[in-house]
Amino acid sequence: MSRDSDLSKENFLAPRTPFRGEFSPEHLAFDANLQEFAQRISILCNLETAGKIPPDEAYQRIKQLWNELRESKHNLLDS
Repeated sequence: MSRDSDLSKENFLAPRTPFRGEFSPEHLAFDANLQEFAQRISILCNLETAGKIPPDEAYQRIKQLWNELRESKHNLLDS
């Protein structure tokens, strides 16, 4: 499989939207963290819906991701 094919598949599975807000390195970093959070939440929801992971495990992982995002916001935007 070629590199272009891998990138195309990655863009299909995890599309990224360009940053459009007020530019600062902190805003850009938080935007990237937020997009990663959304992608990982989507995957966890799909795994739980398909019966691949139990609801309690999905909840715990989502809770952990939320705490990481909240810490990222605190470190990047609240200072």
